[in-house]
Amino acid sequence: MCRCHQVCVERQSSVWSASHPAEVSAVRACDWRHFCSPSDSKGNQNISSLDKSNVIHSLLEALLRLEVPLQSGVVFALLDKAFPKEPDPCTSTRILSELAKANVLDMTVLVLSWHEANKYALNTFHYNAVIDACARTGMWTKALHFSSVMAQSKVESDLVSFNTTVSACEKARVWTKALQLFSVTARSMVEANTITFGAAISACVKCVTWA
Repeated sequence: MCRCHQVCVERQSSVWSASHPAEVSAVRACDWRHFCSPSDSKGNQNISSLDKSNVIHSLLEALLRLEVPLQSGVVFALLDKAFPKEPDPCTSTRILSELAKANVLDMTVLVLSWHEANKYALNTFHYNAVIDACARTGMWTKALHFSSVMAQSKVESDLVSFNTTVSACEKARVWTKALQLFSVTARSMVEANTITFGAAISACVKCVTWA
């Protein structure tokens, strides 16, 4: 059993709550009014009637307030509280994208892991957001890793996937990897654009490798 799945199972029990006071405290400290339907006098969650913008905004605020180093149990507990059922793909994409823009790679990866642990469907946009987080934080090796995970999971890469990964390698001056990815793009069904060419050329220029 993977660690993410183990955490997912453990937190279902009262034993988990007793042994993880920090996680329980973090969840209780959040203002969950935005997560509950106004028409529900008992405060029970009713995701279908929630205003998605309020849900996402409140969740992001709660996640970004967490102290570093992050604990998967805390992040998973917050996500469980916000989404007792699988969130729609657009909501997941927005959450991952906003975390990527905030340059919090570890948090972005944990949110992706929560989806995996719950066996929720992941698509190209979800992985692209995580790859973008890798590129923004200079973690080109992780960008390559998630590109590989996409292929292993049979999630189709698109031009954004390639461009973001090539750009991550370009910024890290890893010109050989940038050119390898560029050649993969040329062999795939994805047609390279000016961003792809520009990133590959820039990687070579930065390393003075023009011939």
